[in-house]
Amino acid sequence: MARGQQRRPMEFEDFLPVMAEKLGGDGLVEELCNGFRLLMDPRHRLITFDSLKRNAALLGLDGLRDDELRAMIREGDGDGDGALSQWEFCVLMVRLSPQLMEAPSQWMDQPSAFMS
Repeated sequence: MARGQQRRPMEFEDFLPVMAEKLGGDGLVEELCNGFRLLMDPRHRLITFDSLKRNAALLGLDGLRDDELRAMIREGDGDGDGALSQWEFCVLMVRLSPQLMEAPSQWMDQPSAFMS
């Protein structure tokens, strides 16, 4: 870093590429699946508004308003059911991290890992 420049704080989109590099494809998929299970409603096996709101503090998101939590779900809700499936959650996490798409993506050739 050049003298006089300040380091910017690390943001979410910075973490996924680092995780992918450190964990490899299978490890990254496993961590995404663990994150999904942490947030999902166990009865519906989906991330619902209620389950996200209930577990938001685990992610440091307890300061978000209801409309912001709903917007997070809408962002990834591909089938319009008002909730996130495991697949939708994983796709959203990758979409929110554009740097990850610049790196090699061999792990994306293994969609069966998301369906477990």
